[in-house]
Amino acid sequence: MAHIRLLPSQLVDQIAAGEVIERPAAALKELVENAIDAKAHFIKIHMEEGGLGCLIITDDGHGMSPEDMALAIQRHATSKLPDADLFAIESFGFRGEALPSIGSVSELQIASRQAEAEHGWLLPVTHGALGDIVPHQMPQGTQITVRNLFKNVPARLKFMKTIRTETGACVDVVKRLAMAWPTIGFEMTDDTRTLLRYNPRLPDEAGYAARLGDILGRAFAQEALPISAQREDIGLTGLIGLPTMNRPTAAHIYFFVNDRPVRDKFLIGALRAAYGDTLPRGRHPMAVLSLTVPPALVDVNVHPAKAEVRFQDSAAVRSLLVGSVMGHLRDASMQATAEIGTASLRHFETGQQPHQPQSSYPPASSNQPPSLQWQAPYHGGSSARLPAAPTPTGYMLAEAPPQAPASAPSEEQGTLSQFPLGAARAQLHKTYIVSETDTGIVIVDQHAAHERLVMEKMKEAMAKGDLPSQILLLPEIIELPDDQISALLAHIELLAAAGLVVEGFGEGAVIVRQTPAILGEVDAKILISDVAEEMAQMGSMMSFDQKIEHVIATMSCHGSVRAGRVLNPQEMNQLLRDMEVTPRSGQCNHGRPTYVTLSLADVEKLFGRR
Repeated sequence: MAHIRLLPSQLVDQIAAGEVIERPAAALKELVENAIDAKAHFIKIHMEEGGLGCLIITDDGHGMSPEDMALAIQRHATSKLPDADLFAIESFGFRGEALPSIGSVSELQIASRQAEAEHGWLLPVTHGALGDIVPHQMPQGTQITVRNLFKNVPARLKFMKTIRTETGACVDVVKRLAMAWPTIGFEMTDDTRTLLRYNPRLPDEAGYAARLGDILGRAFAQEALPISAQREDIGLTGLIGLPTMNRPTAAHIYFFVNDRPVRDKFLIGALRAAYGDTLPRGRHPMAVLSLTVPPALVDVNVHPAKAEVRFQDSAAVRSLLVGSVMGHLRDASMQATAEIGTASLRHFETGQQPHQPQSSYPPASSNQPPSLQWQAPYHGGSSARLPAAPTPTGYMLAEAPPQAPASAPSEEQGTLSQFPLGAARAQLHKTYIVSETDTGIVIVDQHAAHERLVMEKMKEAMAKGDLPSQILLLPEIIELPDDQISALLAHIELLAAAGLVVEGFGEGAVIVRQTPAILGEVDAKILISDVAEEMAQMGSMMSFDQKIEHVIATMSCHGSVRAGRVLNPQEMNQLLRDMEVTPRSGQCNHGRPTYVTLSLADVEKLFGRR
C-alpha cells in the first residue's frame, strides 16, 4: 500500500517550472517583465538555439542587493505584494516565483548592481542548487543568464518545437511587451543577427503610435482609428484597424489589461462582435487595445502564465468594448485603407492579381438568370448634395421630396472638393463606377456599395420598428432540405422582424407570404434558398443580433443594384452621394471593399511622370 509523502524540494521546483516555464518564450516573458518592474529604460535580450541554448536579459533598472538576490531565488518570495493582498497586484512578475522555477530546470546566473553600490554581485544556480554570492564588476542594473534550459528534464525537451518556431515565440513575447511599454527601449539578437530594435518613445499619443508603427507597420499606425472610452472605473484606449485592413488569422489582435499582455478568448469574441458584418467570413481585424481596470476588479491569477484574466463585471467590459469599437467604426463611415489601392498599383506594375477577401456572392456572369441581372433604376433617397452635418441615422430613410436628378459636380463649379467620392465620369463593364476627385481617381463596385446602403437602411428601419413588408400576390412554395427547413421554422419570429414571413408547408417545403418591401421585386425562391442556407450554418452559438445581421446581409444582396446593370450619370452620382453619408459604406456586407482610391501621384508614377 502506497504511503503519502512529501516530494523532494527539487522535484517540487521542477513541477512548478512545468506549470509556468513550458518553453523558452515563457522564461523570457517572466524575466523581461521583472526588468520592466525594476524600472528599466532599455532592455537587451540575446538568445541562442531558440532560447534553449542561452537566454541573456540585461536591463538598466534599479538592481538588487546581495540579500535581495538570495531571497529572490527562494520560492514564494516577492517584492510585489507590500500589503499581502493577492487581489492588489499592480506589477508584472514575482521574482520569487519565476527565478526559482527557471533555476530548477537550467543553469542560471544572476548578476545585479544597485546605483549606490561600489560593485555588483553574482549568484550562480545550477538545477536548483545555489552557489556562493561573489562580487562582480558591472554597470547598474541586472543581468540574468539562462543556459541549457530543460537539459536536466529530457521529457520536456521532447516537446520543444524547431529552433525557428521557438525563436518566433520569443520575438512575439518581446513585441507584445514593447507595445505595452513604448517608453522602454528593446533590443533582441540571436546567434547571428539583430531580430528587433525599438528605441524608447515619448509618453504621449504620438510616441505610442510610433511604437505601434515600429512593430505593426507604418500603414497601421497611420490609418488605424484611435479609440478612447471610459465607463465608470474601466478605461479603453488603443488603435483599431479599418474593416478592410483584415488578416487571415487573429495573430494581429493584441489585448492588454493594466499593461499586461493577455490572450483572452472573451475579449477576442467581443471584438469580433463589434466588427459584426463588416468583416469577410474567416477574416480577422487588426487591433491593439488596452483596458485599464482597478486591480480589485480583475483577477490575473486564473492562468499559470497570467495569459488570461477574469473580470468581476465582464458584462460592463464587453459593453464598453463592443459599444466603443462599433461607434468608432460607424464614425469612420466610408473610410477604407490605402493598402487596397497599393495592391491595385502593384497589379498594374507586375500583372499579378492582388489579394482580396473572399466574397460570398458570385461574380456577374452572362449565365446568371435574368432575375439576377436586371433591377429597376437606382434612386437613392438622400440629397444629391452632401449635407453640411449628416447624422448617422439620417440617410435614405425618409421619402425625399420630388427633385431634379442628381447632377455631376464639375471642376468649373468648384464642387469636386466638397465630395469625398468625387464626380462619376464613367461606368466600366456594367459593374464599376469611375469617379474623379480633386486628388485622384475612385473606382466603385456598384453592387457592393449599394448592398451596404440597403443593409444599413434595413437595420435602421428595424431599430425603429418600421421595416415594412410586401404581401406576395401569389405566395411562393419552395422545397428545401430538412435541415434548412428546420432552421427557418426555428427562427420564424426573427425572419418576420426582418420583413420575411415564412410558414411550414407540409414535408420538405415552406411557403413565403411576404418579403421586405425595401428589396422591391425579388425572386422569392432564390432569396429564401440563400437565407435558409445561411440560417442552417449559423448554429446555436450566435446571439440574436448576430443572426439578424447575417439574415439582413443575405437579403440586402438581393435588393441591390446588380453588377451587369447599366447606370446613367444621375444614378451613379446619387449612389456616390449616398455612400458619403452612410455608415460603414467602405465595405460591403461580406467585408469586401466597396471602392478603391488611386491618388493622382500614384497614377502619374505608372506613366513615368514622377
